Amino acid sequence: MSWKFVNDRPIYMQLVEQMQLKILSGEYQAGQKLASVRDLAAEAAVNPNTMQKALAELEKSGLLYSERTTGRFITDDTDKITRIRRVYAEKSVLEFLEQMKGLGFDTEETIRLISGIIREESK
Repeated sequence: MSWKFVNDRPIYMQLVEQMQLKILSGEYQAGQKLASVRDLAAEAAVNPNTMQKALAELEKSGLLYSERTTGRFITDDTDKITRIRRVYAEKSVLEFLEQMKGLGFDTEETIRLISGIIREESK
């Protein structure tokens, strides 16, 4: 996944969101050691202080932890990752349903539309 940023939100929050997605999608595996702050910052083309701030936020959420002499790691608590992934998915679905309501679709119409698309995709 490449790093992409927009100007409407702080970069560190976008880093948090993108790293969270990498963890929830499995791109970063449970228990995996992360690259150094400098290396991650260079990869994302951001200031190391900005990356440090993002990593600190991810530690607060419990998705990362630090070991003083060896670096930062993705949590090995797969249940926690699964719970956060579920919450993230539910939030995305609710946002989608609100958008569909804004377009004039009720829940049943939305379900029929999604079902039709899935049938077409599976052919």
